[in-house]
Amino acid sequence: MYDAIIVGARCAGSPTAMLLAQKGFKVLLVDKATFPSDTISTHIIWPPGMAKLKRWGLLEKVASTNTPLLTKLTFDLGTFALSGSLPPYEGVTDCYAPRRTLLDKILVDAATEAGAEVREGTAVEEIVMDGDRVTGVRCRGDGGQAATENARIVIGADGRNSLVAKAVNAEKYNVKPSYACWYYTYWSGVPRDNIEFYMRPRHAIGYLPTSDGQVCVPIASPQDEFEQWRADVEGNYMRLLNEHVPQIAERVRAGKREEKFFGLGEVPNFFRKSSGPGWALVGDAGYHKDPINAQGILDAFRDAENLADAIDDSFSGGRPLDDALAEYERKRDEHVMPMYEFNSQTASLEPPPPEAQQLFGALRSNQEQTERFFGVIAGTVPVPEFFSPENTQRIVAAAA
Repeated sequence: MYDAIIVGARCAGSPTAMLLAQKGFKVLLVDKATFPSDTISTHIIWPPGMAKLKRWGLLEKVASTNTPLLTKLTFDLGTFALSGSLPPYEGVTDCYAPRRTLLDKILVDAATEAGAEVREGTAVEEIVMDGDRVTGVRCRGDGGQAATENARIVIGADGRNSLVAKAVNAEKYNVKPSYACWYYTYWSGVPRDNIEFYMRPRHAIGYLPTSDGQVCVPIASPQDEFEQWRADVEGNYMRLLNEHVPQIAERVRAGKREEKFFGLGEVPNFFRKSSGPGWALVGDAGYHKDPINAQGILDAFRDAENLADAIDDSFSGGRPLDDALAEYERKRDEHVMPMYEFNSQTASLEPPPPEAQQLFGALRSNQEQTERFFGVIAGTVPVPEFFSPENTQRIVAAAA
């Protein structure tokens, strides 16, 4: 009998397992993958996520992965560009964008070192229930051996297509349409200085220095262009770079493409009810959004910490488990809802409304507020605080 079984061992599952094991609980962490292995990712760990890695004692391990420390950000709107640093969070101002082959392995190993039992190459085939309460899982290792394991709580950290969520019929809410499709690949032999975002009519392009001398260059297009993309991925990729950011096109032509093109045809935006009798969801399983502002790893880290605290509070006698989990979910929604709205607006790839264009124009002469805007993207400045009428009026008035 385990205290917790966690399904999925990447950025949400492994930290949850690590933190619960550190609190003295008996934890089983299972994943059908073996590590190191890759997965679709935005790579960026914004300063609040970096602060958590530092607190967990893992930041030095990430720093040792041949991944550059990123200290600057450029946000290019076509007619002008904003550049600067990120506001600090718990004294951290920089970020990394590691390959997931490296980051996830560090997290899985940290869960093992904390005392969690980790079973890689193990697929969960069924969620075991007693009435409406989840009691365990049936799983099968890559050698074919089957096992039924029981726990006080089963946690789904298994992504947007979560088996746990499907088994308990976790209701979706605040659902928004899929706005964009994405293609990206990795390039070597190109500059690797800073993070760059390029917002263009109906398209967005990123430039993300990552591990092993490479840069990830993603392109977002309206979701209805996905079939056009599939007809000629490389041709469309280079066409859009040439059309919208010729300087990036020039860089990659001088470099070398290191991997295939990775595509996302549909990117749903939703919340799920994330707790119930004997179960909880964490990371993308409970809250999924377009990757345009690269919030996924940060959200996974934050929710792992909050969920582990909620379970500890209950299992240590603080309050009933259902109450602790409901509070975890409420706090998550309260915290991320403003970013969810901002992220959805950005992912729509529509031109900024006139008032936003006026605000961005005013930021050109205000470095302090430019960097606070970067803090919105990075999660160090609350969305409502920066975009409050008082603050935006103050920025525009100062520029005038």
